[in-house]
Amino acid sequence: MVTRKFPRPLKTKQKGIDILHDPLWNKGMGFDETERDRLNLRGLLPPRVKTIADQERRAIAQIRKQPDDVTKNMYLQELHNRNETLYHGILVKYIEELAPIVYTPTVGVVCEEFGSQFRRARGMYFSRNDRGHFAQMVHNWPHDSVHIIVVTDGSRILGLGDLGAYGMGIPIGKLALYCAAGGLAPHRVLPVVLDVGTNNDKLLNDPDYIGVAQKRLDNDEYYDMIDEFMEAVFDRWPGCVVQFEDFETSKAIPLLAKYRHRYRCFNDDIQGTGCVTLAGIISSAKQAGVKLTDLSFMCAGAGSAGLGVCKQIVDGMVEAGLSREEAMSRFVICTSIGALGKADGTYGDPNLKRGINEERLEWVNPVVPDGMPMEEVVKTFKPMCLLGLAAQDGGLFTEKMVSSMLDYCDRPMVMPMSNPTAKHECTPAQAYEWTKGKAVVATGSPFDPVTLPDGKVMVPSQCNNMYVFPGIGLAASVAGVKEITDKMLYKAAVACAESMTEAEKAEGRTFPSIKRIRDVSHAVACAVIQEALDSGLTTKFTRLNMSPEEIQDLVARKMYNPTYSPLVDSS
Repeated sequence: MVTRKFPRPLKTKQKGIDILHDPLWNKGMGFDETERDRLNLRGLLPPRVKTIADQERRAIAQIRKQPDDVTKNMYLQELHNRNETLYHGILVKYIEELAPIVYTPTVGVVCEEFGSQFRRARGMYFSRNDRGHFAQMVHNWPHDSVHIIVVTDGSRILGLGDLGAYGMGIPIGKLALYCAAGGLAPHRVLPVVLDVGTNNDKLLNDPDYIGVAQKRLDNDEYYDMIDEFMEAVFDRWPGCVVQFEDFETSKAIPLLAKYRHRYRCFNDDIQGTGCVTLAGIISSAKQAGVKLTDLSFMCAGAGSAGLGVCKQIVDGMVEAGLSREEAMSRFVICTSIGALGKADGTYGDPNLKRGINEERLEWVNPVVPDGMPMEEVVKTFKPMCLLGLAAQDGGLFTEKMVSSMLDYCDRPMVMPMSNPTAKHECTPAQAYEWTKGKAVVATGSPFDPVTLPDGKVMVPSQCNNMYVFPGIGLAASVAGVKEITDKMLYKAAVACAESMTEAEKAEGRTFPSIKRIRDVSHAVACAVIQEALDSGLTTKFTRLNMSPEEIQDLVARKMYNPTYSPLVDSS
Protein backbone atom coordinates (compact mmCIF):
# COMPACT_ATOMS: atom_id res chain seq x y z
CA MET A 1 0.00 0.00 0.00
CA VAL A 2 1.28 3.47 -0.88
CA THR A 3 0.99 6.07 1.88
CA ARG A 4 2.45 9.56 2.26
CA LYS A 5 5.91 9.67 3.80
CA PHE A 6 5.51 13.25 5.02
CA PRO A 7 2.28 14.90 6.21
CA ARG A 8 0.68 17.53 4.01
CA PRO A 9 0.47 21.01 5.64
CA LEU A 10 -3.00 22.22 6.56
CA LYS A 11 -4.18 25.82 6.32
CA THR A 12 -6.02 27.38 9.23
CA LYS A 13 -7.63 30.78 9.64
CA GLN A 14 -7.41 30.54 13.43
CA LYS A 15 -4.56 31.85 15.53
CA GLY A 16 -3.55 32.27 19.13
CA ILE A 17 -5.84 31.16 21.91
CA ASP A 18 -8.64 30.31 19.45
CA ILE A 19 -6.64 27.48 17.94
CA LEU A 20 -6.02 25.98 21.40
CA HIS A 21 -9.76 25.95 22.04
CA ASP A 22 -10.61 24.12 18.81
CA PRO A 23 -10.20 20.34 19.24
CA LEU A 24 -9.80 19.76 15.50
CA TRP A 25 -6.69 21.98 15.38
CA ASN A 26 -5.33 21.85 18.91
CA LYS A 27 -2.12 19.90 19.52
CA GLY A 28 -1.51 21.03 23.10
CA MET A 29 2.24 20.99 23.71
CA GLY A 30 2.65 19.30 20.32
CA PHE A 31 3.02 22.64 18.49
CA ASP A 32 6.64 23.00 17.46
CA GLU A 33 8.68 26.19 17.79
CA THR A 34 8.03 27.48 14.27
CA GLU A 35 4.28 26.83 14.53
CA ARG A 36 4.16 28.73 17.81
CA ASP A 37 5.62 31.74 16.01
CA ARG A 38 3.48 31.38 12.86
CA LEU A 39 0.25 30.99 14.79
CA ASN A 40 0.82 33.48 17.64
CA LEU A 41 1.12 30.74 20.25
CA ARG A 42 4.43 31.67 21.84
CA GLY A 43 3.90 32.21 25.55
CA LEU A 44 0.44 30.54 25.51
CA LEU A 45 1.94 27.08 26.08
CA PRO A 46 4.61 25.65 28.38
CA PRO A 47 7.99 25.92 26.61
CA ARG A 48 8.68 22.23 26.17
CA VAL A 49 7.54 20.60 22.90
CA LYS A 50 5.99 17.13 23.16
CA THR A 51 5.62 14.61 20.35
CA ILE A 52 2.31 12.88 19.81
CA ALA A 53 3.97 9.68 21.04
CA ASP A 54 4.83 11.47 24.31
CA GLN A 55 1.23 12.62 24.65
CA GLU A 56 -0.19 9.19 23.82
CA ARG A 57 1.99 7.57 26.45
CA ARG A 58 0.81 10.03 29.09
CA ALA A 59 -2.84 9.77 28.07
CA ILE A 60 -3.01 5.97 28.19
CA ALA A 61 -1.28 6.02 31.59
CA GLN A 62 -3.94 8.42 32.88
CA ILE A 63 -6.74 6.28 31.46
CA ARG A 64 -5.39 3.15 33.12
CA LYS A 65 -5.37 4.94 36.47
CA GLN A 66 -9.14 5.51 36.35
CA PRO A 67 -11.14 3.30 38.75
CA ASP A 68 -13.69 1.90 36.28
CA ASP A 69 -14.64 1.84 32.59
CA VAL A 70 -17.25 4.60 32.88
CA THR A 71 -14.69 6.97 34.40
CA LYS A 72 -12.25 5.98 31.66
CA ASN A 73 -14.92 6.86 29.10
CA MET A 74 -15.39 10.27 30.74
CA TYR A 75 -11.63 10.89 30.56
CA LEU A 76 -11.69 9.99 26.86
CA GLN A 77 -14.63 12.32 26.26
CA GLU A 78 -12.70 15.18 27.84
CA LEU A 79 -9.71 14.36 25.64
CA HIS A 80 -12.01 14.23 22.58
CA ASN A 81 -13.24 17.71 23.46
CA ARG A 82 -9.67 19.07 23.72
CA ASN A 83 -7.60 17.32 21.07
CA GLU A 84 -9.25 15.12 18.45
CA THR A 85 -5.99 14.01 16.83
CA LEU A 86 -4.57 12.72 20.11
CA TYR A 87 -7.92 11.11 20.99
CA HIS A 88 -8.05 9.14 17.75
CA GLY A 89 -4.33 8.44 17.95
CA ILE A 90 -4.65 6.53 21.21
CA LEU A 91 -7.78 4.77 19.92
CA VAL A 92 -5.80 3.49 16.94
CA LYS A 93 -2.80 2.46 19.02
CA TYR A 94 -4.78 0.82 21.84
CA ILE A 95 -7.94 -0.17 19.96
CA GLU A 96 -8.31 -3.59 21.58
CA GLU A 97 -8.18 -2.03 25.05
CA LEU A 98 -10.24 1.08 24.37
CA ALA A 99 -12.97 -0.04 21.93
CA PRO A 100 -15.08 -1.61 24.74
CA ILE A 101 -14.74 1.64 26.68
CA VAL A 102 -15.64 3.97 23.80
CA TYR A 103 -18.48 1.75 22.60
CA THR A 104 -20.14 -1.42 23.85
CA PRO A 105 -20.53 -2.38 26.60
CA THR A 106 -19.56 0.86 28.42
CA VAL A 107 -21.51 3.19 26.13
CA GLY A 108 -24.79 1.82 27.51
CA VAL A 109 -24.07 3.24 30.96
CA VAL A 110 -22.78 6.45 29.37
CA CYS A 111 -26.12 6.89 27.58
CA GLU A 112 -28.09 6.28 30.77
CA GLU A 113 -26.06 9.00 32.52
CA PHE A 114 -25.88 11.33 29.50
CA GLY A 115 -27.94 14.11 31.07
CA SER A 116 -26.22 14.20 34.45
CA GLN A 117 -22.78 14.03 32.81
CA PHE A 118 -23.50 16.45 29.94
CA ARG A 119 -20.63 18.92 29.48
CA ARG A 120 -20.33 19.93 25.83
CA ALA A 121 -22.59 19.61 22.80
CA ARG A 122 -21.25 17.34 20.06
CA GLY A 123 -23.08 16.61 16.81
CA MET A 124 -26.55 17.87 15.92
CA TYR A 125 -30.01 17.48 17.46
CA PHE A 126 -33.04 17.63 15.15
CA SER A 127 -36.13 17.79 17.36
CA ARG A 128 -39.84 17.80 16.74
CA ASN A 129 -39.75 21.46 17.83
CA ASP A 130 -37.57 22.24 14.81
CA ARG A 131 -39.98 20.88 12.19
CA GLY A 132 -39.94 22.96 9.04
CA HIS A 133 -36.43 24.27 9.75
CA PHE A 134 -34.25 21.21 9.05
CA ALA A 135 -33.13 22.48 5.63
CA GLN A 136 -31.79 25.65 7.26
CA MET A 137 -30.41 23.93 10.37
CA VAL A 138 -28.00 21.71 8.44
CA HIS A 139 -26.12 24.86 7.40
CA ASN A 140 -25.34 25.54 11.08
CA TRP A 141 -22.87 22.65 10.92
CA PRO A 142 -19.50 24.22 10.12
CA HIS A 143 -18.09 21.53 7.81
CA ASP A 144 -18.99 21.45 4.12
CA SER A 145 -17.75 17.93 3.41
CA VAL A 146 -19.57 15.43 5.63
CA HIS A 147 -19.12 11.85 4.44
CA ILE A 148 -20.73 9.77 7.21
CA ILE A 149 -23.75 10.55 9.40
CA VAL A 150 -24.75 8.16 12.17
CA VAL A 151 -28.29 8.90 13.34
CA THR A 152 -30.52 7.46 16.06
CA ASP A 153 -33.97 8.26 17.36
CA GLY A 154 -33.01 6.80 20.74
CA SER A 155 -35.87 4.30 20.72
CA ARG A 156 -33.87 1.09 21.20
CA ILE A 157 -30.49 1.85 22.72
CA LEU A 158 -28.64 -1.46 22.97
CA GLY A 159 -30.62 -3.63 25.40
CA LEU A 160 -31.76 -0.61 27.41
CA GLY A 161 -34.80 0.44 25.38
CA ASP A 162 -36.04 4.01 24.90
CA LEU A 163 -33.43 6.54 26.07
CA GLY A 164 -34.61 9.40 23.88
CA ALA A 165 -32.02 12.15 23.37
CA TYR A 166 -29.64 10.38 25.76
CA GLY A 167 -29.05 8.05 22.83
CA MET A 168 -26.58 10.61 21.40
CA GLY A 169 -23.83 8.57 23.08
CA ILE A 170 -24.35 5.89 20.42
CA PRO A 171 -23.59 7.98 17.28
CA ILE A 172 -20.65 9.64 19.06
CA GLY A 173 -19.15 6.27 20.03
CA LYS A 174 -19.86 4.71 16.65
CA LEU A 175 -18.17 7.54 14.78
CA ALA A 176 -15.13 7.34 17.03
CA LEU A 177 -14.74 3.81 15.70
CA TYR A 178 -15.33 5.00 12.13
CA CYS A 179 -12.38 7.37 12.53
CA ALA A 180 -10.05 5.02 14.41
CA ALA A 181 -10.92 1.72 12.74
CA GLY A 182 -12.11 2.90 9.33
CA GLY A 183 -9.83 5.83 8.66
CA LEU A 184 -12.55 8.49 8.27
CA ALA A 185 -11.28 11.97 9.14
CA PRO A 186 -13.10 13.40 12.20
CA HIS A 187 -14.22 16.58 10.38
CA ARG A 188 -16.03 14.37 7.83
CA VAL A 189 -18.37 12.65 10.31
CA LEU A 190 -21.53 13.88 12.03
CA PRO A 191 -23.40 12.30 14.97
CA VAL A 192 -27.15 13.04 15.00
CA VAL A 193 -30.14 12.51 17.28
CA LEU A 194 -33.64 12.74 15.88
CA ASP A 195 -35.57 13.80 18.97
CA VAL A 196 -39.14 12.70 18.36
CA GLY A 197 -39.80 12.58 22.12
CA THR A 198 -39.65 9.63 24.51
CA ASN A 199 -42.08 7.15 26.00
CA ASN A 200 -39.77 6.53 28.95
CA ASP A 201 -41.63 7.93 31.98
CA LYS A 202 -38.42 8.07 34.00
CA LEU A 203 -36.90 10.45 31.46
CA LEU A 204 -40.07 12.51 31.14
CA ASN A 205 -39.74 13.23 34.87
CA ASP A 206 -35.94 13.59 34.90
CA PRO A 207 -34.87 17.21 35.64
CA ASP A 208 -31.56 16.51 33.87
CA TYR A 209 -33.20 15.24 30.68
CA ILE A 210 -31.82 17.15 27.68
CA GLY A 211 -34.48 16.27 25.09
CA VAL A 212 -38.11 17.05 24.31
CA ALA A 213 -40.08 15.87 27.34
CA GLN A 214 -43.13 14.69 25.39
CA LYS A 215 -44.41 11.31 24.25
CA ARG A 216 -42.94 10.05 20.99
CA LEU A 217 -44.35 11.00 17.63
CA ASP A 218 -45.81 8.06 15.76
CA ASN A 219 -47.41 7.10 12.45
CA ASP A 220 -47.44 9.81 9.76
CA GLU A 221 -45.99 12.50 12.03
CA TYR A 222 -42.97 10.32 12.77
CA TYR A 223 -42.29 9.31 9.17
CA ASP A 224 -42.79 12.88 7.92
CA MET A 225 -40.10 14.06 10.32
CA ILE A 226 -37.67 11.40 9.05
CA ASP A 227 -38.48 12.46 5.47
CA GLU A 228 -37.64 16.06 6.28
CA PHE A 229 -34.34 15.02 7.86
CA MET A 230 -33.27 12.84 4.93
CA GLU A 231 -34.11 15.53 2.38
CA ALA A 232 -32.24 18.19 4.39
CA VAL A 233 -28.99 16.26 4.89
CA PHE A 234 -28.79 15.03 1.31
CA ASP A 235 -29.49 18.54 -0.01
CA ARG A 236 -26.61 19.85 2.12
CA TRP A 237 -24.26 16.88 1.64
CA PRO A 238 -25.40 14.93 -1.45
CA GLY A 239 -22.43 12.55 -1.27
CA CYS A 240 -22.85 11.52 2.37
CA VAL A 241 -23.85 8.12 3.77
CA VAL A 242 -26.49 7.89 6.51
CA GLN A 243 -26.20 4.98 8.92
CA PHE A 244 -29.34 4.28 10.96
CA GLU A 245 -28.51 3.11 14.47
CA ASP A 246 -30.64 1.75 17.33
CA PHE A 247 -34.09 2.46 15.89
CA GLU A 248 -36.78 0.15 17.25
CA THR A 249 -37.33 -2.74 14.85
CA SER A 250 -40.90 -1.73 13.98
CA LYS A 251 -39.51 1.54 12.57
CA ALA A 252 -36.09 0.34 11.37
CA ILE A 253 -37.38 -2.18 8.83
CA PRO A 254 -39.84 0.11 6.98
CA LEU A 255 -37.34 3.01 7.07
CA LEU A 256 -34.66 0.86 5.46
CA ALA A 257 -37.09 -0.43 2.85
CA LYS A 258 -38.20 3.13 2.07
CA TYR A 259 -34.80 4.77 1.75
CA ARG A 260 -32.16 2.21 0.79
CA HIS A 261 -32.75 2.58 -2.98
CA ARG A 262 -33.26 6.37 -2.83
CA TYR A 263 -30.31 7.47 -0.71
CA ARG A 264 -26.87 6.22 0.31
CA CYS A 265 -27.85 4.64 3.60
CA PHE A 266 -27.83 1.42 5.58
CA ASN A 267 -29.02 0.12 8.94
CA ASP A 268 -26.19 -1.29 11.02
CA ASP A 269 -28.47 -3.25 13.37
CA ILE A 270 -30.04 -5.08 10.42
CA GLN A 271 -27.49 -5.09 7.61
CA GLY A 272 -24.32 -4.65 9.65
CA THR A 273 -25.25 -7.40 12.11
CA GLY A 274 -26.30 -9.70 9.29
CA CYS A 275 -23.10 -8.96 7.36
CA VAL A 276 -20.76 -9.59 10.28
CA THR A 277 -22.66 -12.74 11.28
CA LEU A 278 -22.30 -13.99 7.72
CA ALA A 279 -18.57 -13.22 7.93
CA GLY A 280 -18.35 -15.28 11.11
CA ILE A 281 -20.20 -18.15 9.48
CA ILE A 282 -17.97 -18.10 6.39
CA SER A 283 -14.88 -18.06 8.62
CA SER A 284 -16.28 -20.81 10.87
CA ALA A 285 -17.15 -22.96 7.87
CA LYS A 286 -13.57 -22.69 6.63
CA GLN A 287 -12.27 -23.78 10.02
CA ALA A 288 -14.71 -26.69 10.01
CA GLY A 289 -13.50 -27.71 6.55
CA VAL A 290 -16.82 -27.09 4.76
CA LYS A 291 -18.29 -24.49 2.41
CA LEU A 292 -21.02 -21.97 3.10
CA THR A 293 -23.29 -23.85 0.71
CA ASP A 294 -22.86 -27.04 2.77
CA LEU A 295 -24.26 -25.57 5.97
CA SER A 296 -27.57 -26.01 7.75
CA PHE A 297 -28.80 -23.98 10.72
CA MET A 298 -31.03 -24.11 13.75
CA CYS A 299 -31.77 -20.59 14.90
CA ALA A 300 -33.06 -19.91 18.42
CA GLY A 301 -35.09 -16.73 18.11
CA ALA A 302 -37.73 -15.56 15.64
CA GLY A 303 -37.84 -11.82 16.25
CA SER A 304 -37.65 -9.36 13.38
CA ALA A 305 -33.98 -8.56 13.99
CA GLY A 306 -33.02 -12.23 14.21
CA LEU A 307 -34.93 -13.13 11.05
CA GLY A 308 -33.21 -10.21 9.33
CA VAL A 309 -29.85 -11.78 10.20
CA CYS A 310 -31.02 -15.15 8.85
CA LYS A 311 -32.19 -13.46 5.64
CA GLN A 312 -28.75 -11.98 5.12
CA ILE A 313 -27.17 -15.42 5.59
CA VAL A 314 -29.59 -16.76 2.99
CA ASP A 315 -28.60 -13.91 0.66
CA GLY A 316 -24.98 -14.93 1.15
CA MET A 317 -25.74 -18.57 0.37
CA VAL A 318 -27.54 -17.48 -2.80
CA GLU A 319 -24.53 -15.41 -3.83
CA ALA A 320 -22.39 -18.50 -3.17
CA GLY A 321 -24.48 -20.60 -5.58
CA LEU A 322 -27.62 -21.99 -3.92
CA SER A 323 -31.14 -21.23 -5.06
CA ARG A 324 -33.12 -19.13 -2.58
CA GLU A 325 -35.52 -22.02 -2.01
CA GLU A 326 -32.66 -24.40 -1.21
CA ALA A 327 -30.98 -21.85 1.09
CA MET A 328 -34.23 -21.25 3.01
CA SER A 329 -34.71 -24.98 3.46
CA ARG A 330 -31.40 -25.13 5.36
CA PHE A 331 -32.95 -23.23 8.30
CA VAL A 332 -35.16 -24.32 11.15
CA ILE A 333 -36.29 -21.30 13.17
CA CYS A 334 -37.37 -21.90 16.77
CA THR A 335 -39.64 -19.59 18.73
CA SER A 336 -40.06 -19.77 22.51
CA ILE A 337 -42.58 -22.59 21.95
CA GLY A 338 -40.66 -24.66 19.43
CA ALA A 339 -39.83 -24.96 15.75
CA LEU A 340 -41.72 -23.22 12.96
CA GLY A 341 -42.69 -26.37 11.06
CA LYS A 342 -45.40 -28.46 9.50
CA ALA A 343 -48.72 -28.45 11.38
CA ASP A 344 -49.16 -32.20 11.80
CA GLY A 345 -50.28 -32.29 15.46
CA THR A 346 -47.16 -34.09 16.73
CA TYR A 347 -46.44 -31.38 19.30
CA GLY A 348 -49.84 -29.69 19.30
CA ASP A 349 -48.97 -27.10 16.63
CA PRO A 350 -48.39 -24.31 19.21
CA ASN A 351 -47.06 -21.73 16.75
CA LEU A 352 -50.00 -22.23 14.42
CA LYS A 353 -52.47 -21.91 17.29
CA ARG A 354 -50.80 -18.74 18.54
CA GLY A 355 -50.73 -17.37 15.02
CA ILE A 356 -47.82 -17.10 12.60
CA ASN A 357 -47.38 -13.64 11.14
CA GLU A 358 -46.37 -13.03 7.54
CA GLU A 359 -42.78 -12.32 8.48
CA ARG A 360 -42.39 -15.74 10.11
CA LEU A 361 -44.55 -17.65 7.66
CA GLU A 362 -41.86 -17.86 4.98
CA TRP A 363 -39.54 -19.55 7.49
CA VAL A 364 -41.85 -22.49 8.22
CA ASN A 365 -39.83 -25.61 7.37
CA PRO A 366 -42.07 -28.63 6.60
CA VAL A 367 -39.34 -31.20 7.35
CA VAL A 368 -39.95 -30.72 11.10
CA PRO A 369 -43.26 -30.63 13.02
CA ASP A 370 -44.54 -27.34 14.38
CA GLY A 371 -43.50 -26.91 18.01
CA MET A 372 -40.66 -29.47 17.94
CA PRO A 373 -38.31 -28.75 20.89
CA MET A 374 -34.80 -27.59 20.03
CA GLU A 375 -33.11 -30.75 21.32
CA GLU A 376 -35.29 -32.79 18.99
CA VAL A 377 -34.57 -30.41 16.11
CA VAL A 378 -30.84 -31.02 16.56
CA LYS A 379 -31.40 -34.77 16.66
CA THR A 380 -33.72 -34.82 13.61
CA PHE A 381 -32.64 -31.93 11.38
CA LYS A 382 -28.91 -32.27 12.16
CA PRO A 383 -27.89 -28.61 11.82
CA MET A 384 -24.20 -27.91 11.41
CA CYS A 385 -24.56 -24.50 13.08
CA LEU A 386 -26.51 -23.41 16.17
CA LEU A 387 -27.37 -19.73 15.87
CA GLY A 388 -28.52 -17.97 19.03
CA LEU A 389 -30.58 -14.81 18.43
CA ALA A 390 -33.28 -15.22 21.07
CA ALA A 391 -32.23 -12.46 23.52
CA GLN A 392 -33.93 -14.45 26.29
CA ASP A 393 -32.58 -15.75 29.59
CA GLY A 394 -29.28 -17.54 28.99
CA GLY A 395 -28.74 -21.27 28.65
CA LEU A 396 -30.99 -22.13 25.69
CA PHE A 397 -28.25 -24.29 24.15
CA THR A 398 -27.97 -27.32 26.42
CA GLU A 399 -25.15 -29.81 26.79
CA LYS A 400 -27.29 -32.50 25.16
CA MET A 401 -27.97 -30.31 22.12
CA VAL A 402 -24.37 -29.29 21.57
CA SER A 403 -22.68 -32.59 22.36
CA SER A 404 -25.10 -34.54 20.13
CA MET A 405 -23.86 -32.55 17.13
CA LEU A 406 -20.66 -34.62 17.28
CA ASP A 407 -22.72 -37.63 16.13
CA TYR A 408 -22.91 -36.20 12.63
CA CYS A 409 -20.49 -33.25 12.54
CA ASP A 410 -16.72 -33.20 13.14
CA ARG A 411 -16.55 -29.48 13.98
CA PRO A 412 -19.89 -28.14 15.30
CA MET A 413 -20.40 -24.42 14.80
CA VAL A 414 -21.87 -22.76 17.90
CA MET A 415 -22.80 -19.08 17.71
CA PRO A 416 -24.51 -17.72 20.86
CA MET A 417 -25.14 -14.17 19.65
CA SER A 418 -27.62 -12.71 22.14
CA ASN A 419 -26.60 -9.69 24.21
CA PRO A 420 -25.76 -8.95 26.97
CA THR A 421 -23.60 -11.77 28.33
CA ALA A 422 -26.34 -12.94 30.72
CA LYS A 423 -28.57 -13.74 27.72
CA HIS A 424 -26.03 -15.86 25.86
CA GLU A 425 -27.42 -19.23 24.79
CA CYS A 426 -24.24 -20.85 26.17
CA THR A 427 -20.70 -19.75 26.99
CA PRO A 428 -17.65 -20.55 24.86
CA ALA A 429 -16.24 -22.60 27.73
CA GLN A 430 -19.38 -24.76 27.72
CA ALA A 431 -19.29 -25.20 23.94
CA TYR A 432 -15.65 -26.30 24.06
CA GLU A 433 -16.24 -28.60 27.04
CA TRP A 434 -19.32 -30.27 25.54
CA THR A 435 -17.57 -30.92 22.21
CA LYS A 436 -14.16 -31.92 23.61
CA GLY A 437 -12.62 -28.77 22.19
CA LYS A 438 -13.90 -29.35 18.65
CA ALA A 439 -16.49 -26.56 18.47
CA VAL A 440 -15.95 -23.49 16.32
CA VAL A 441 -17.31 -20.62 18.40
CA ALA A 442 -18.33 -17.03 17.72
CA THR A 443 -20.23 -14.90 20.25
CA GLY A 444 -22.22 -11.71 20.47
CA SER A 445 -20.34 -10.39 23.51
CA PRO A 446 -16.66 -10.52 24.44
CA PHE A 447 -15.46 -13.54 26.42
CA ASP A 448 -12.07 -14.38 27.90
CA PRO A 449 -9.84 -17.05 26.31
CA VAL A 450 -10.54 -20.63 27.37
CA THR A 451 -7.83 -23.12 28.36
CA LEU A 452 -8.67 -26.68 27.29
CA PRO A 453 -7.73 -29.74 29.40
CA ASP A 454 -4.74 -30.39 27.12
CA GLY A 455 -3.43 -26.87 27.83
CA LYS A 456 -4.37 -25.38 24.45
CA VAL A 457 -5.76 -21.86 24.72
CA MET A 458 -8.79 -21.06 22.54
CA VAL A 459 -9.75 -17.46 21.81
CA PRO A 460 -13.48 -17.10 21.08
CA SER A 461 -14.19 -14.19 18.76
CA GLN A 462 -16.86 -11.59 19.30
CA CYS A 463 -19.08 -11.16 16.24
CA ASN A 464 -18.70 -7.38 16.38
CA ASN A 465 -20.20 -5.05 13.75
CA MET A 466 -16.99 -3.08 14.07
CA TYR A 467 -15.40 -5.56 11.67
CA VAL A 468 -17.57 -4.40 8.76
CA PHE A 469 -19.31 -1.04 9.17
CA PRO A 470 -16.14 1.14 9.13
CA GLY A 471 -14.98 -0.51 5.90
CA ILE A 472 -18.40 -0.18 4.28
CA GLY A 473 -18.56 3.51 5.21
CA LEU A 474 -14.97 4.05 4.03
CA ALA A 475 -15.81 2.50 0.65
CA ALA A 476 -18.90 4.66 0.26
CA SER A 477 -16.86 7.73 1.15
CA VAL A 478 -13.94 6.99 -1.19
CA ALA A 479 -15.91 5.77 -4.19
CA GLY A 480 -19.18 7.65 -3.76
CA VAL A 481 -21.24 4.49 -4.17
CA LYS A 482 -24.81 5.21 -5.21
CA GLU A 483 -26.36 2.47 -3.06
CA ILE A 484 -25.29 -0.12 -0.46
CA THR A 485 -26.41 -3.33 -2.19
CA ASP A 486 -26.84 -6.86 -0.82
CA LYS A 487 -23.96 -8.05 -2.97
CA MET A 488 -21.69 -5.39 -1.48
CA LEU A 489 -22.57 -6.68 1.98
CA TYR A 490 -21.78 -10.22 0.86
CA LYS A 491 -18.41 -9.11 -0.54
CA ALA A 492 -17.71 -7.27 2.72
CA ALA A 493 -18.41 -10.44 4.71
CA VAL A 494 -16.13 -12.52 2.48
CA ALA A 495 -13.34 -9.93 2.74
CA CYS A 496 -13.62 -9.88 6.52
CA ALA A 497 -13.41 -13.68 6.70
CA GLU A 498 -10.48 -13.78 4.29
CA SER A 499 -8.57 -11.30 6.46
CA MET A 500 -7.87 -14.05 8.99
CA THR A 501 -4.24 -15.09 9.43
CA GLU A 502 -3.15 -18.70 9.99
CA ALA A 503 -2.01 -17.82 13.51
CA GLU A 504 -5.47 -16.43 14.33
CA LYS A 505 -7.15 -19.56 12.98
CA ALA A 506 -4.88 -21.74 15.11
CA GLU A 507 -6.11 -19.91 18.22
CA GLY A 508 -9.71 -20.82 17.37
CA ARG A 509 -10.66 -17.29 16.36
CA THR A 510 -13.39 -16.75 13.80
CA PHE A 511 -12.53 -13.08 13.35
CA PRO A 512 -9.19 -11.28 13.07
CA SER A 513 -7.62 -9.71 16.12
CA ILE A 514 -9.10 -6.28 16.84
CA LYS A 515 -5.51 -5.02 16.84
CA ARG A 516 -5.60 -5.42 13.04
CA ILE A 517 -8.96 -3.71 12.58
CA ARG A 518 -7.61 -1.05 10.20
CA ASP A 519 -6.23 -3.78 7.92
CA VAL A 520 -9.64 -5.47 7.99
CA SER A 521 -11.45 -2.20 7.24
CA HIS A 522 -9.08 -1.60 4.32
CA ALA A 523 -9.82 -5.07 2.92
CA VAL A 524 -13.58 -4.64 3.35
CA ALA A 525 -13.52 -1.21 1.70
CA CYS A 526 -11.54 -2.53 -1.29
CA ALA A 527 -13.98 -5.43 -1.76
CA VAL A 528 -17.02 -3.13 -1.62
CA ILE A 529 -15.44 -0.66 -4.05
CA GLN A 530 -14.59 -3.48 -6.48
CA GLU A 531 -18.21 -4.64 -6.41
CA ALA A 532 -19.42 -1.05 -6.87
CA LEU A 533 -17.15 -0.69 -9.89
CA ASP A 534 -18.35 -3.98 -11.35
CA SER A 535 -21.97 -2.86 -10.88
CA GLY A 536 -21.44 0.66 -12.21
CA LEU A 537 -22.42 2.21 -8.88
CA THR A 538 -19.51 4.58 -8.25
CA THR A 539 -19.73 8.35 -8.67
CA LYS A 540 -16.20 9.50 -7.79
CA PHE A 541 -14.18 7.39 -10.23
CA THR A 542 -13.67 8.31 -13.86
CA ARG A 543 -11.93 5.00 -14.58
CA LEU A 544 -13.95 1.81 -14.20
CA ASN A 545 -11.11 -0.61 -15.00
CA MET A 546 -8.96 -0.02 -11.93
CA SER A 547 -6.81 -2.95 -10.89
CA PRO A 548 -7.09 -4.42 -7.36
CA GLU A 549 -3.67 -2.94 -6.57
CA GLU A 550 -4.78 0.52 -7.66
CA ILE A 551 -7.89 0.27 -5.49
CA GLN A 552 -5.80 -0.85 -2.52
CA ASP A 553 -3.38 2.04 -2.94
CA LEU A 554 -6.19 4.57 -3.36
CA VAL A 555 -8.02 3.43 -0.21
CA ALA A 556 -4.79 3.42 1.80
CA ARG A 557 -4.06 7.00 0.75
CA LYS A 558 -7.58 8.12 1.69
CA MET A 559 -7.50 6.61 5.19
CA TYR A 560 -7.12 9.16 7.97
CA ASN A 561 -3.99 8.66 10.03
CA PRO A 562 -4.16 10.53 13.35
CA THR A 563 -0.80 12.28 13.40
CA TYR A 564 -0.02 15.96 13.71
CA SER A 565 0.15 17.80 10.39
CA PRO A 566 2.07 21.07 10.07
CA LEU A 567 -0.28 24.07 10.35
CA VAL A 568 0.17 27.22 8.31
CA ASP A 569 -1.61 30.56 8.32
CA SER A 570 -4.15 30.66 5.46
CA SER A 571 -4.16 34.46 5.38
